[in-house]
Amino acid sequence: MLLLAPLAGVVYLTNLDNIVSYRFERASSLLKQERYQDAVEAFQDLQQDHPDIAGAPRALFLAAETLQLYLRRDQEALLAYLMLTRDYPDSPEALDAQLRAADLYKNQLRENNQALTLLQKVADANPPNPDRVQYEIADTYFRLNNFEQARIEFESLQANFPDSVLLPEVQYRIGMTLVLEKKYPEAAKALKRVTELWPGHRYAIEARFHLAGVLEEQEYLQQALGVLKELRGIYPQPEILSQRTRQVEERIRKKKKAI
Repeated sequence: MLLLAPLAGVVYLTNLDNIVSYRFERASSLLKQERYQDAVEAFQDLQQDHPDIAGAPRALFLAAETLQLYLRRDQEALLAYLMLTRDYPDSPEALDAQLRAADLYKNQLRENNQALTLLQKVADANPPNPDRVQYEIADTYFRLNNFEQARIEFESLQANFPDSVLLPEVQYRIGMTLVLEKKYPEAAKALKRVTELWPGHRYAIEARFHLAGVLEEQEYLQQALGVLKELRGIYPQPEILSQRTRQVEERIRKKKKAI
């Protein structure tokens, strides 16, 4: 029999389930009280003292989550997430831990290759949001400047998830990979597709703005100017739009003078 004696009195716990339940509730209470460091230590101690119980992965996940979200100690959170995926690969928390670790690698630590490895493992595990995972894989390739592979991944998302809410953004991103590769005719076609399929979407507006740039690169200055003028009053960054419009107008004037 284990005797635990908090200040308010003496609590007698006679079996492991009661002990674990008491310690888990105590750690959760510390978290609710915003005693984050104490909560982390309580969850970690519980997992270390009873690594084989059913609640051990959950305790470790909550410790990692608290380190990440409340204490902003990303490296420690990452190690905890990775430990969870290593020691409890079949637990309900393992998949979410991999996603959290990938997010830290990608968006905080800027270690995109590490993020990509984890995201590909998650994709192979049939996650509940496979289109989002596919998007993250494509975006990671984009950040690695592998625009061709990013485009392949985006196109795979389109083919595999035709009802995804991500499709307007995905089509826009396909266009931007082609812009960055200076494949301007293909880029123009891809960007026009956004405006045709989702004319009222915010990515359609962005696509029209970048389409003007693609037309300008191909010396279709009047067409580019027409697209920019159509964006007046609807483009979310009017100063940038005005500056770009003036630049195209100036190029048109110089071109006329040169003739």
